[in-house]
Amino acid sequence: MSSVFSHKLGLYLDLIRWNRPAGWLLLLWPSLSALWLAAGGFPGWHLVLVFILGTILMRSAGCCVNDVADREFDKHVKRTAQRPVTSGRISTREALLVGAVLALAAFGLVLTTNAVTIAWSFAALAVALVYPYAKRYVSMPQAVLGVAFSFGIPMAYAAVRADIPWQAWALLVGNLFWVLAYDTEYAMVDRDDDLRIGMKTSAITLGRYDVPAVLVFYVLYLLIWTGLVLPGARNPWAWWLGMAVAAAQVVWHATLIKDRTREGCFKAFRLNHWVGFAVFVGVVLAVG
Repeated sequence: MSSVFSHKLGLYLDLIRWNRPAGWLLLLWPSLSALWLAAGGFPGWHLVLVFILGTILMRSAGCCVNDVADREFDKHVKRTAQRPVTSGRISTREALLVGAVLALAAFGLVLTTNAVTIAWSFAALAVALVYPYAKRYVSMPQAVLGVAFSFGIPMAYAAVRADIPWQAWALLVGNLFWVLAYDTEYAMVDRDDDLRIGMKTSAITLGRYDVPAVLVFYVLYLLIWTGLVLPGARNPWAWWLGMAVAAAQVVWHATLIKDRTREGCFKAFRLNHWVGFAVFVGVVLAVG
C-alpha cells in the first residue's frame, strides 16, 4: 500500500513540476516586489506568506489545467511527451481534481485578505484558465501568459491598500514584457515541434527577429519598472545596483540564445528567475 501511495504522490509532484521551482519563482518575485512597493517597505509577514504560498499553489494548479488542455499536443513534443497526463499515467479527471483542490487552497489564503483582493482573485483565475487555450488562436499567446503571470502585482496592491492605483497596472504592463522575453526563449526550445503540430507561439510569429525582440522586451521591462520605482525610491543607488545585476544577466542571456540552440534557449529561460530576484532586491533596498 505504501509503495502505491509513494508512486501516486510522485506522479502528482511531477504533475505540478515540484522539482522545477523556476516556474513559481517567475511568478513570485514580481508579486513580492509589488507588495513592498505598495506598502512602501516591509508589508508584514501575513501578506508575505499569503503571496508565497498562494503563488506556489496557483502555479501548481495552472500546471494541472495546462497539461490537460495540451495533452494531445504534448505527445508530439520531445520535452513534454512524458508528462503524467500526456503519457496516461494520470487521468484528465484526476489532474483537474488536483488542480481544483490546489486552487481552492489558494482561495482560502485570499479569504484572509480583504474584499477587493477577493473580488480580483476571480479575474486572476479567469486569465489563468484562458491561457492554455490561447495557444490555439492567438499568434502571440505569451502575451496572455504575461497578463496571467503579472496579475499578482495588482493583487498585491489590493491586499495592501484595498485599492489598485494606476501604477500597479503600469507595473503589470512592464512585467508583461519580461514574460514575453523569457517565454519566447522557452518557445524557441520547442519551435520545430510547434511548427509541425500547428501550435501558435511568439517564437514562430517573430521568426528571424526572435532574438532582437527578446532583447527589446527585456529592455522595455527594465525601463518601465525604473520609471515607476525610481521616483519614490529612498535609496536610488540600490535600485540602480539591482538594475545593473539584472542587465548583466540580460547580456548573458543574449549570448545563450543568439545561436537559437535548444540547450541555450532553455538555460536562458530556466535562469530568468534570477533577473526577477535582482529586481526584487533592488525594490526592497530602494524603498527602505
